[in-house]
Amino acid sequence: MKLDIPEGDFAGYIFDLDGTLVDTMPLHFRAWEGAMRQAGLSGSLDEDLFYSLGGVPTRRVAELMAAHYGLKIDPDAVFHHKESLFQELQGDARLIRPVADFARHVARSHPVSIASGGPREIVRRSLELTGLAPLFPVVVTAEDVVHGKPDPAMFLLAARLMRVDPARCLVFEDAEPGMRAADAAGMKWVKVPSRAAVTPGSASVPGRGI
Repeated sequence: MKLDIPEGDFAGYIFDLDGTLVDTMPLHFRAWEGAMRQAGLSGSLDEDLFYSLGGVPTRRVAELMAAHYGLKIDPDAVFHHKESLFQELQGDARLIRPVADFARHVARSHPVSIASGGPREIVRRSLELTGLAPLFPVVVTAEDVVHGKPDPAMFLLAARLMRVDPARCLVFEDAEPGMRAADAAGMKWVKVPSRAAVTPGSASVPGRGI
């Protein structure tokens, strides 16, 4: 995997979690498919639909998936069932090494943060299971803002908590809603291919000064 790091005098770095730092998206897909089938989906969940909603808060994903398939659901019930299924799989998550290594490198000299559309409990557990928790003192989740991605609120809050001008933040994202949120926040971004095969240690960390 090659990360295309843009030129710029960046003072802070913001990382999405799922599909960006940690290879959890296949696990989330399995959890979503199970939860939506329980809610009435008769068949397979569309993988392209799932990936198009990366970074969107979980309850909103449930609503959008239900609308796509014409299902009437209780978004809260689907949300809780999906997260329960994901927690059973969460221990299988692996780091996306090039991004995690880059985060460790820049954290030596710059503030770094997480901005994830997941629930705080799930985000915290992923960071702990992968050993990333000590690296990120600032963690913003869907529970910290009124509007999730593609609204810029998460990224703007992360910048404020890092005490960094939003214009000097670089965002790492794997999904379109997150990139749109970064644009709306006035931040440059790096796209992480979320469907790439991730082999620990298979790629060196690209970027300036590394």
